[in-house]
Amino acid sequence: MREQNAVYRITDLEETERPRERLAKHGPQALSAAELLAILLRVGVPGENAVQVGQRLLQEMGGLAGIHRAEFSELCNQHGMGVAKAAQIKAALELGRRLMAEAPEERPAIHSPADAANLLLYEMSALEQEELRVILLDARNRVLDIVAQYRGSVNSSQVRVGELFKSAVRRNAVNLIVVHNHPSGDPTPSPDDVALTRAIIQAGKLLDIEVLDHLVIGRGRWVSLKERGLGFSG
Repeated sequence: MREQNAVYRITDLEETERPRERLAKHGPQALSAAELLAILLRVGVPGENAVQVGQRLLQEMGGLAGIHRAEFSELCNQHGMGVAKAAQIKAALELGRRLMAEAPEERPAIHSPADAANLLLYEMSALEQEELRVILLDARNRVLDIVAQYRGSVNSSQVRVGELFKSAVRRNAVNLIVVHNHPSGDPTPSPDDVALTRAIIQAGKLLDIEVLDHLVIGRGRWVSLKERGLGFSG
């Protein structure tokens, strides 16, 4: 019975939570990637509204970069998709790619931990498992890419620090910010988070890539390890 009654239409959401209404009121920059995808998808599937379908696509396909890299047929075969929806998403991502190529000055710039947190807070607050992402930045701290690196247990024994820098090296990133979530909702950094931060910073020094911060996202809240002097001091 619960599945039969599950919300799957955008119109079933409160008006203040509907992506199109939020975009009209606050601008597209206020929406998460899942909400932007929902506007393209328009409708969901039984048991999932369009925002939830967008969130699932991001999780299963490795974020926007993964969706962009995926073959068209692979995207079509995702649950709740099809040729029309896949074409709309591919077209939107390609337009974004061409805009970045034509006007790199349009890339969002990170000037504070809050700027970085706002890029991912809404989306990562809703994740049911731990995930670690890396925000790649150029010399002016403009966003080059946001790469999903790990899903599952994010700790110093599980994360291979060298892997975090592969995409940074490929994109010629000068700086990066590490972001991961706590599904418990409490963003308080653990001792393991601090140890992982120290290891990432040391690896970055060897590659001449500066780690500007490590953010932990909880349920609607976030913590900057750099602001708290955790892993960045000494």
